[in-house]
Amino acid sequence: MKTKQVAFLGPEASFTHLATKSLFQQEVLVPIRTIPECIEAVANGEVDIAVVPLENALEGTVPLTIDYLFHEAELYVIAELLSPIEQHLMVHPNNAGRWEDMTTVYSHPHALAQCHKYLFYRFGKVPLEQSSSTAAAAKYVSENEDLCIAAIGNTSAASEYGLKIVEQNIHDFQFNHTRFFVISKKNYCIEQEGHTDQVKTTVMITLPKDDRSGALHQVLSVFAWRQLNLSKIESRPLKTGLGHYFFIMDVLEDEKMPMMVGAMEELKALGCGVKSLGSYYTYETKKEAIRS
Repeated sequence: MKTKQVAFLGPEASFTHLATKSLFQQEVLVPIRTIPECIEAVANGEVDIAVVPLENALEGTVPLTIDYLFHEAELYVIAELLSPIEQHLMVHPNNAGRWEDMTTVYSHPHALAQCHKYLFYRFGKVPLEQSSSTAAAAKYVSENEDLCIAAIGNTSAASEYGLKIVEQNIHDFQFNHTRFFVISKKNYCIEQEGHTDQVKTTVMITLPKDDRSGALHQVLSVFAWRQLNLSKIESRPLKTGLGHYFFIMDVLEDEKMPMMVGAMEELKALGCGVKSLGSYYTYETKKEAIRS
């Protein structure tokens, strides 16, 4: 069987990399610099699969992932990964003795936001600089030992790039988890040992163009009377004007089941635009994996 190429938001030792390694232990893992480039790599056939961050328990959805999947790519979700997140402050070993005098903190914008209270009360006057990933921030700090700067990331990043962790677990709330989508050009469901029992389907819905009163209520009723449980509903701008949105819904059912097939048909009959991202299982990453 051909070994698959799996792209992930890199570089090595990013949280996405650790989550990807937990599911794809025998595949070729390919680090890619940004989320759009990861998605485009799958769409263009450069890799078989990509893993991209979708949602953080503290900071919510990663808009770039959702918007790109809605507006730019015809891809499917074949699994999701749920990974615990532990954020640490790290510096170059040469600066370990003067780390409290750091001039800048680097990390992914979600990581910076997850540590907002810590950074505000401990280093309120220190500038924050965004990086494409936590690992990219760690890599930058490792390459600039002459600067007294810090990165926020995981223990794997500290080990990979030779940094010293000076403050551990600086995220503001203990329950810090991130969801990652595993995406492919083919619509199928990864089934291997370790997934949760519940299958999930993600759909993206636009309301009828006539903008009639009660349209969203009608959409929700389609699922309610069929007793299809929605575990998430969120809106995102359509980018066509103020007040224009599409909705992302996670439904706890397989899209092939009769009730789901009927729901999709009824939504279309109501004049809604419907885009299914497919049905998939959730795989949970153990804490040990993010500390490796």
